[in-house]
Amino acid sequence: MRDKMTKHFLHVLILAAGALLAPLVPAVTAVNPTGVNVSSTGVTTVFLTFQGTTGQQAVDAFWCGDITVPANTPSPVNPCVPGTLFGHLPLRNNLASPSGAGAVDNTTDIMTIPASVARRAYQDALAGKASQFFYVRKFVDGGGNEEYIAVTCRMAGGGARVPLALTNVEVYFDTGSGRRPVYLLERGQQVPPVEAVIHYNGSGRLKGRWEVVKPGDLEPTLEDLLTEASLPVERRGLQRRYLQLERFDLLLPPTGRVVLPGPDPATIPALVDGPYKILLRIEATREKEGDSNAVTGTVSSGGVAGFPMPVLRYYVGDEEALAVLEKQAPKRSLSLMLPQDGAVLEVGRLPNFSWVDVEGASLYRLDLYAGDADELLFSAMVGEGISSYSLPPFIETPAGAGLRWRVSALDSGGRVVARSPWRTLRVSSDGGR
Repeated sequence: MRDKMTKHFLHVLILAAGALLAPLVPAVTAVNPTGVNVSSTGVTTVFLTFQGTTGQQAVDAFWCGDITVPANTPSPVNPCVPGTLFGHLPLRNNLASPSGAGAVDNTTDIMTIPASVARRAYQDALAGKASQFFYVRKFVDGGGNEEYIAVTCRMAGGGARVPLALTNVEVYFDTGSGRRPVYLLERGQQVPPVEAVIHYNGSGRLKGRWEVVKPGDLEPTLEDLLTEASLPVERRGLQRRYLQLERFDLLLPPTGRVVLPGPDPATIPALVDGPYKILLRIEATREKEGDSNAVTGTVSSGGVAGFPMPVLRYYVGDEEALAVLEKQAPKRSLSLMLPQDGAVLEVGRLPNFSWVDVEGASLYRLDLYAGDADELLFSAMVGEGISSYSLPPFIETPAGAGLRWRVSALDSGGRVVARSPWRTLRVSSDGGR
């Protein structure tokens, strides 16, 4: 009997020791801020920090009218009360990103509440239900373990007590006869005045600069087009910089809309042929309502946005080249920029293909074929907002080769919404001389 008891005791001791020595499953510890004021009548964007997310990946986000556990409390089960789901975070607005290193690993999240969710919450409040609702983030680790954590969303008017966030931005050339997102001009001419119409929540300091991407510059990436406050703090100094045209710094009252004048047209370059891009760069500012605790310090998020800033484009060329572009640019068509049709390239010089954006396009596909043959040499997919592509160095273009290329615009479902005409290229050892 004593031997059995001894064996049983040892077995329990071994199990307990094994449990102590087993690796702990990483768990989300908290979110900051734990609650935010949001607009009850439109879109709201807020910078959030989920703390202690080592080994975890954010896989879903949604809004609920009520939850079964207190907000800011990690839960292994979905806390959303059945029947109170307001909606999921759209994929295009999912900007969750790992942040931090070493002992402190966090996840930076940009919560963008669609107007449809705010309207549903407002209708529930009118019906006598609670005026607050909840944003729930779902995390999964490598072992498939799930964890949920919620943020309280308190409905407000979208004014001074709401974090300063951009909800919609439009940039355009004011030609006098209308607003244009793309402009064609001859070499040496001056571009029309530039303006940006910015819709926002909250109030505070809007600080930033206008920059220009010249022909031959490296193309901006999606991360380069985000506002600085939309990035994890350790990546905010890594966005690519371009030629600065002008800076701005103004105080936004809680009115929700401002028209921002662009840079002096005389400072905008137009001496070299090719495509140019004017970028609106928004810098992060200190703003009490939007501060977030990242454990290692407070992160400023004034000027956060749940989308990349739009790009203003203009093309400089001679009269003949501009006439070709104008002819190719009826509504819903896709106009090519460079190289020109029939261009001759030197062996080893890889061309940069560029085109004009199309409304409603989510992706662009560049197809490169060998001469008149139905032989696809290379195909590339390019995201929205990046209207050019440089061939990678492993693509060989031997002397005498005839090439043709075109670009197709695709919507979010992969359907072709516009397609350019074919253009031809020829590779010559002497560059066509």
